[in-house]
Order: sequence, then structure tokens, then C-alpha cells
Amino acid sequence: MQIIIIGAGVIGSAIARELSRYNIDIILIEKEPDVADGTSKANSGIIHAGYNADANTLKGSMNVKSNPIYDQLCEDLKVPFKRNGSLVVGFKDEDLKKLKAKKSNGEKNGIKGLEILNREELLAKEPNINKNAKYALYAPSAGIISPYELTIGYADNAVRNGVEVLLNTKVTDLIIENDKVKGVVTNRGNFNADLVINSAGLYSDKIAKMAGDNFEITPRKGEYHLFDKVHGDLVSNTLFPMPTEKSKGILVLPTVHGNLLIGPNANTIDDKDDFSTTSDGLEEVFRGAKKLVPNVPQDGIITSFSGLRASLPSNDFHIDFSKNKKALINLVGIQSPGLSSAPAIADKVAEMVNHYFKINNKKLKLKDDFIETNPSYPHYHRYEEENEVEKWQQIVDENEDYGEVICRCEHVSKGEIIDAIHRPIPATTVDAIKRRTRASSGRCQAGFCGPRILNILSNQLDIDPLEVTKKGKDSKILKAKSKELILKKIKEENNVGDKK
Repeated sequence: MQIIIIGAGVIGSAIARELSRYNIDIILIEKEPDVADGTSKANSGIIHAGYNADANTLKGSMNVKSNPIYDQLCEDLKVPFKRNGSLVVGFKDEDLKKLKAKKSNGEKNGIKGLEILNREELLAKEPNINKNAKYALYAPSAGIISPYELTIGYADNAVRNGVEVLLNTKVTDLIIENDKVKGVVTNRGNFNADLVINSAGLYSDKIAKMAGDNFEITPRKGEYHLFDKVHGDLVSNTLFPMPTEKSKGILVLPTVHGNLLIGPNANTIDDKDDFSTTSDGLEEVFRGAKKLVPNVPQDGIITSFSGLRASLPSNDFHIDFSKNKKALINLVGIQSPGLSSAPAIADKVAEMVNHYFKINNKKLKLKDDFIETNPSYPHYHRYEEENEVEKWQQIVDENEDYGEVICRCEHVSKGEIIDAIHRPIPATTVDAIKRRTRASSGRCQAGFCGPRILNILSNQLDIDPLEVTKKGKDSKILKAKSKELILKKIKEENNVGDKK
């Protein structure tokens, strides 16, 4: 039996890992040069407590089921995760009624520890919060995570358990015979399957339409500012304003890596590949953040970016079999809290897959040798944070590559970058290295380490430096070798002299 999963974001990768528990052949297909290269690379990185959505919706039920799983999951996958808690902040007396309603909904969903804080209690938790704030809903079970590291952790573990991952592979059509999906057509050939799972994120509606299922995803762009770590302790909890019908609002939060993050706004766009930022949008983010924390710094921004969410008119997840063709499961509109809901979504899809094969007189068998955990790769900053630098010296004594610092801002060694290149999902671009090691994520944004990372990629992949890319496709970093340019210029000057 063979299953194809389209899309290697956090949802597709989570499904691949969950299904790899069974004795089946699985292919995970991704059109980009790395996993987590779409929505999963650019969002707030929040594991929501689950008080927002109704438990009768997929959003509500999947979020509530998933939240408690994250501690053990992240320990198994070796992904950084912290339960820092969240605060929804109210400034008006009428906000108190709304916060109490959220608390009541959360308690109906089974969430424990929810509290309504008054001004004094709120200021005690967050001294830098706007002094005009009157109330807040506190959710201690909310957390922060690196969304792309979670996706990579899922995908790496899936590969360790036998999943084949095909990157740079774009699905252009479905193979359909007798009203049944039998595989996919890609730019790298055709692949047959007994079942296809459509988890293509922003493009899941396009894949669904290949089977006659009618969905219309509306991309919603959110822009962000990321600050240097010197500002990372401005807040300790994730701060939400009162939500609107369109979004949860512009947030202020620490990242799991110790930076400060503000955003996102929410603007509907047409282009699913438009990850640009705008001056107006980024100014909107600043204004929104300052309503919560007035002393959000004007300086200290190390990068600004945007992410896209896949929004459906129903404003809920769609997870179901195709209405028109057999052997196709569609996952459409998996926006926030999609990241928070990933474990439960993967479990639900695994149940659907088991049921599908059962009614077709086939039974899936669990493996006896499933590998639950990922290995722990050496990262200097973790030893540094835990005051165990002397243990790092032991690692350096065994392999001197770990003693050569490549990224000064994030304290990343050559050995860590080489590890990233040779992981189950290999890092073959500069951005892929960044997602696995944080090299080039600091205040200089690759100003110092960029050329060094390029050389390591060139050497390890045995490719010309001119072929190294930032993010694959048409993003080559170098145009030509300086020596060749000089010789070309001399030749051109000589030719001009000869003509004279």
C-alpha cells in the first residue's frame, strides 16, 4: 500500500510522521526546495491555549486536543518549546464581559487555569504593558515554539521511519481512473498511490479542484517586525489585544529563541506568492503593538517579514474525503490555530486512513520498530544557556569543526552547519541552514557569516559556489567570480584599444 501526501508544511509533515508508524509506503511531496517553506516558516509561533474557538468546530476541538501534547512531542522531536502563558488585554469596561465569555468557553473546552486579572495583577505580570489596561484573560497553558523547527523535526522523524520526501516536486495534476484518485502527475514524473492526502496549504484548493472539489482559499497576509535579543525580555507572556472578526489582532510576544516579535496585521490579497512587506503595513504593526506596550522600541529591528494564511469563508478547518473522487483526503483552510492543532490533525487523518483501508478490506499494521525520538544535535547556544560551556569543549576535542564559529551573532559553529546539511531532510540552501541552526538569524543578518555559510554549502554539496542559492530556484547569491569579471573587463578594454 502506498500513500502520497502533498505539501510538507507542518500539517503534511505531522501527518507523514504519524502515518510512518504503520507498515505502508509513504511519499511526502513538496514543490519548494525545503520543508516548512510556506506558511509554516512565517507565523507567530504560538501554541494557543484553545479558549477562542467553539469545541464543536474542528478549530476548537483540534486545538484543545493538541495543546497538552506539545511538551512530550517537542522533547521527542528535539524542538524548543516554552509554556510562557498568554494574556488577552482589555482597556474598556465592556471588554470584561467579552473576556469572561472567553474564559467560560475555554472552561467548557476543558482548559484549566484560566484567570481574569485586574489592572494590578496584570501590571505585576507585565510591568511594561500599557498602564491604561484594565483587565486580561490569563491562559497559563499557552506556549511559544519555532514553527519551522517543529516542521523539520516532524519531517526528519518521518524520514527516519521510512518516509520518502521529494523536494522541488510540484504536483500539476491528479491521476484519476474510474472516479478514483490513483496518484499524482508532477514535474518529475508520475507517482501512483492507493490514497492521496492533499495538505498543500495555500494551494490545497487548487489540488482539490483537480478532483472536482470546489474550494476558494483567500490568502491573508500578516506582516511582522523581529527585534534583536537585547529587547527579548520586554514582555514574558504573549500579549493579545481584544480580537476582531478578522483576526486575533497585533500581538507582542517573546520568541522561543529570545527575540521580541510584533505583528501580524491581516490584509486580504490575491497573490498566494506575495510575501512582500509594505511601509504602511509595517507602520500599522508598530501602532498596534504600541497600544499594548507603549515602549516597544523604534530601533533594534533586525528583520521584517510577512506570512500568508489560507482562509476559507467558513472560517473553520476542512478535513474530509473528496466529495467527488475516492481515495483523496482534502485538508483545506488550515489557518490559525493550525500550528497549535497539528498533532490532533495528524491523529484524525491517521484514523481516516485506517478507516478507508479497512472498508476496502485492507488493514494497516503498526511497526514494531517505530523510532519515536530524534537525536539531539550539538548546538553551542544551548550549552551556553545552561552554563555548561566546559562540556562543549569535550565536543570540540572530538571534532574541531565545532570549535570554529561561523555565526557570531547566534554563536553557531561550522560543525552545526555541517550537521544541518546531512540531516534526514538536508539543508541545501542558505535559508535552510538558517532554519536548522539560526546561523544568519542575528542582528547582522548574515553580514558576517553569509559568505562562510556559502563556502561550507559549496564544499559539502560538492557544487560550484555560483550554484549556491538563498532559497532555491532563481535565488543564486553570486553572479560571477571576481577574477573572471576582471579578465572580461581587461579583454573588453583591449578590444576597444585595438579598434582605436
